[in-house]
Amino acid sequence: MEDKNMMKLQNGSDVRGIALEGVADEHINLTESICSRIGQSFARWLSDKTGKAVSELTIGIGRDSRVSGPALMDALAAGILTAGAQVVRCGLATTPAMFMSIVFKETAFDGSAMITASHLPFNRNGIKFFNKDGGLEHDDITDVLAAACDAAPAAMTDALAAKCRDFDLIPLYASHLLETIKTEVNAGDKPLAGLKIVVDAGNGDAGFFVPRILEPLGADTTGSQFLEPDGMFPNHIPNPENAAAMEAVRSAVLRNKADLGLIFDTDVDRMSAVLPDGTEVNRDAIIAMASAILAPQYPGSTIVTDSVTSDRLTWFLEHELHLKHHRFQRGYKNVINECKRLNAEGTVSPLAMETSGHGALKDNYYLDDGAFLAVKLLVALASARRQGRQLASLIEKLPPLVEATELRFKIKDEDFKSYGRQVLDAFKERAQKAGYDLPASYEGVRISFHDGNCKGWLLLRLSLHDPVMPLNAESEIKDGLPAILQTAKELLKGFDKLDMSALG
Repeated sequence: MEDKNMMKLQNGSDVRGIALEGVADEHINLTESICSRIGQSFARWLSDKTGKAVSELTIGIGRDSRVSGPALMDALAAGILTAGAQVVRCGLATTPAMFMSIVFKETAFDGSAMITASHLPFNRNGIKFFNKDGGLEHDDITDVLAAACDAAPAAMTDALAAKCRDFDLIPLYASHLLETIKTEVNAGDKPLAGLKIVVDAGNGDAGFFVPRILEPLGADTTGSQFLEPDGMFPNHIPNPENAAAMEAVRSAVLRNKADLGLIFDTDVDRMSAVLPDGTEVNRDAIIAMASAILAPQYPGSTIVTDSVTSDRLTWFLEHELHLKHHRFQRGYKNVINECKRLNAEGTVSPLAMETSGHGALKDNYYLDDGAFLAVKLLVALASARRQGRQLASLIEKLPPLVEATELRFKIKDEDFKSYGRQVLDAFKERAQKAGYDLPASYEGVRISFHDGNCKGWLLLRLSLHDPVMPLNAESEIKDGLPAILQTAKELLKGFDKLDMSALG
């Protein structure tokens, strides 16, 4: 029988839930019992996927710094062991490292799991699963959870614990990143000597980056902060999209006169950067910089991004870097899978990247790895210094952000998806009749504005999971945003079940 509470834990291609009390009106729905049932189901799913008997499988498990992590890791391990597979506990790890545990010859796991809720608050947790093809897809997670509904809970016993092996994965993963920098910079054992790099780990999992990578390579890491894992996140949310987090690393860069600041999310699959003058390299700018780094190696190639990237990024990619911009859909799995599809069809696409900081390189297993992206920035920084340039020169011709906003309109209809599609159809039809420029869009309706007093763009789309229609808008001129938002308001007249109070 379907367990509705179990199925509600699906969040796209991940499992997400509430693991601790402590936040008003949020109650635990991701329990140790549930994790053990999911562990059994994943082991059996992996057996079917690989064609191996469950008893022949070895599955690695890691976790982020959340305080609920150790108990949930034990529960997940108990479930996997009960199903008959072997378990290797990797302790505090990162999401990219857990995928690489399948790749590294020293581990070569058949599959892996990372217990994390990424940037979400301390009371949340979740699970990301991997096999040799990468992260599981949406439908895979649905299958795993559906089968878990029929599994019996399993508790960790001394007998089961005795079957577990422990392996400290981070040193192996860090060595892989360190050697990548040494090889690509090709300047001896201390290629980062003379550079001051500030890291903000936000008390997540990225603290290893300082003692295991930067310092051995000669960098001065004075001013690095919040490196100690603390799952209560006492200083700021480990999230490169969070304003307080970005201000924390920006201030640290300026205070310590650093050459570069790096900030990671909790499980280190996302990152952003700060330049010496305090300029934040995130959202469109981090995509622009990653693309500029890759452009010489992949001339004329295609960069895949999510739907909310700006027209100014398109201009930079196409006119300055002579690349192609393929603006696709929101969701890191969506952009990664589109990048895979293009390459399989013969269209060279070296990078899939979201404005959130998720960036996956074709040459790195299509893995969204914030630490590997940071490695690419460090290599570019070291190379620029040798040539007497600044890292900022890579994106100096990216037009600056002038004005931007995101508004979220709640849909007050039970069948919110159908209503949202009606809104989008009418919005598009009205915009076409009004003669607006509607560029191709794989998600929602996008309008570009080219008039002297109204230059910029907007995108209206429907949330995949929530009864919400986000509206993103950007103006290329100062005080131009009200005119763009007024256009949206006029095109949305008459939809009384759409709460547009944010438009005034």
